[in-house]
Amino acid sequence: MEILLKDEKTYPDDQVIKAALGDVYSVYKEFMTRIQDESIGLAPEWRYYRDGKAWLCKIVYKKKTVIWLSLWEPFFKVVSYYTEKTIPGVYDLAIDEKIKESVRTGVRIGKFIPVIIEVSQQEQLEDIYKIIEYKKKIK
Repeated sequence: MEILLKDEKTYPDDQVIKAALGDVYSVYKEFMTRIQDESIGLAPEWRYYRDGKAWLCKIVYKKKTVIWLSLWEPFFKVVSYYTEKTIPGVYDLAIDEKIKESVRTGVRIGKFIPVIIEVSQQEQLEDIYKIIEYKKKIK
């Protein structure tokens, strides 16, 4: 597994992303289209991060970062961060138990608890939408 989009000079437009993701591009495109729908109201912001030496997409609701997205071979990864106070709400969601278990056994990043999903199939998107809706409601 290797992170993609490492060239700082190559902005990740649809053509670049399609070439990078191959067969998974259709899942990515469906995800990006849906989250930008008025009913969800998220906005993707691609930026090159020198510390990670790769392009990452910060997906925001108003000014709040809801999830981070990065491209890997052969999937795209979404990550959402929670605190001890807010993580129980993730466990209460009707999402795949494997996601919950990976959160319970995963590595914390300082005071934050990441929810990480490696997306390669359309069936995974519904769980991500539920996580997004929960994250949007957190104050």
